[in-house]
Amino acid sequence: MTNIEITYCPITVDDIDAALGFYRDALGLEVVRDVANGDHHWVTLGMPDQSGVEIVLSQPGGGRSPEDAEALHRLVAKGMMPPIVFRSSDLDAMFEKVSASGAEVLQEPIKQPWGPRDCAFRDPAGNMVRINDAGQ
Repeated sequence: MTNIEITYCPITVDDIDAALGFYRDALGLEVVRDVANGDHHWVTLGMPDQSGVEIVLSQPGGGRSPEDAEALHRLVAKGMMPPIVFRSSDLDAMFEKVSASGAEVLQEPIKQPWGPRDCAFRDPAGNMVRINDAGQ
C-alpha cells in the first residue's frame, strides 16, 4: 500500500504581514519559510506539534493574471472561500487568545449539531477560520 499525506495548504491573503499577525501571533503557528520570488512573495507556517504540514500564505496575484487575481481577491474579501479548520487541545483558551488579538469573531465556542464543539473567526483577508475542540 502506498501512503499519501498532505504537505501544503494554500491560503490566499491580500496582506501577508496582516495575515502573519493572525496565523503566527494569534494562532501560534511558526514561520518556516519567507520566500521572495520576483514580484511574488509567500510565507509558509508550520504547527509546533504537527510536523510535515505547512500553511502557505500568498497573495491573489501570485502567478495569476491581473483579472484572475482581482477575481480571487474579491472572493476572499467576501468570505466566499472554503473555511480553514484547525483543532485545539484547549478550545476555550485558544478562543480567548485569538479574540484578544482583535480578530473578528464569527462564532463563540458552541457544540455543533453535526458533532464538534468549535468557534469561528475571520482572518484579516476575509477567510473563515474554524477551530475544533480536539477533545470532542
